[in-house]
Amino acid sequence: MARFLKLFTTLPLGEIDRLEKLGGAEINDAKKTLATEATALLHGRNAALEAAETARRTFEEGHAAEGLPTIDVPAADFRDGVGILKALVMAGLASSNGDARRQIQGGAIRVNDEAVSDDKAQLTERSFNQDGVIKLSMGRKKHVLLKAAS
Repeated sequence: MARFLKLFTTLPLGEIDRLEKLGGAEINDAKKTLATEATALLHGRNAALEAAETARRTFEEGHAAEGLPTIDVPAADFRDGVGILKALVMAGLASSNGDARRQIQGGAIRVNDEAVSDDKAQLTERSFNQDGVIKLSMGRKKHVLLKAAS
């Protein structure tokens, strides 16, 4: 990692040396810095800073942060209920209903930060959180918001 940072970033060498020596729980600081620098290389510094703030709010504060991918779903669909399998595929968190079912069985799926174990679960109007969205998560790092569209 240090070699990558020294070659491709504008970080001061002293900061790179400090990050290289981190261990244990502190390694997350180095991971955050590396992610920000890689994003800056690909998308520019402003995009990197926005992504870092979105990640901070999502992972450290547990918010359904602005900046997460959001999918508009017709509000009427939630009156009848949207199947969790369909929602996961629609959100791009699963490639098929079978894949979605396997992710649920493996314990990887959460709705509004609550584990889902029933592959027949329905997302309804009552599924929306206080922010007016349904947060679908696969694992710890993949999140998509569903929003009711009129």
